[in-house]
Amino acid sequence: MTGERFVDIRFEGVVEYQTALAQMKELQMLRIEDRIHDTLLLLEHPEIVTVGPRARNDGITPPPTYPAFPVDRGGGLTWHGPGQIVCYPIFKWDLPGEDSVTAIISKLEDWVIRTLADLGIPARKDGRMQGVWVGDNKVCSIGLSFLRWTSRHGLTININTPAGRVENLSGCGLGEATTTCLAKLGYDVDRDYLIESLLENMMLCLSRGKIIK
Repeated sequence: MTGERFVDIRFEGVVEYQTALAQMKELQMLRIEDRIHDTLLLLEHPEIVTVGPRARNDGITPPPTYPAFPVDRGGGLTWHGPGQIVCYPIFKWDLPGEDSVTAIISKLEDWVIRTLADLGIPARKDGRMQGVWVGDNKVCSIGLSFLRWTSRHGLTININTPAGRVENLSGCGLGEATTTCLAKLGYDVDRDYLIESLLENMMLCLSRGKIIK
């Protein structure tokens, strides 16, 4: 445990979900074996709804007009698609304050909240569900899967998603239109600026080391 984290940033563009999943699994094993540094994947998926074990256990499925895929990360239904940033931290969580899943999720929430604050957006946590909220709406979903305290999967931030798609999806006790995007809440956010802010705040919230590009 060194007290700092060195992160390899990889900008992947638009990636099919199954392709990204295979990449995450490969990188996770490499990280467990210390053959790579912690790695952050930044990308976007074509539209798909990932269905976590909570949704499957509760018998919740997306409407038939949505493509869907089962996953092993925590949580229920998560929408992916255009106008969304996806962040997959393939991290070995072994720094101080990273001794539980709850603590790690809280760190990720703080990271997004601080990033949105830099853009003038008052974001917060909410006791109903992990993730990040603006007012009464959820704009960031978080779900991880761990192997030997090394994570895959991650978080999404909805910037300017197609009308009605994420809003029409309900699950895990949240009603329709609870999850939305920043544009629908009146925030005109530049994607590149948001990514820049994410990387700057990662140094403060997650790494205390340096970014490797």
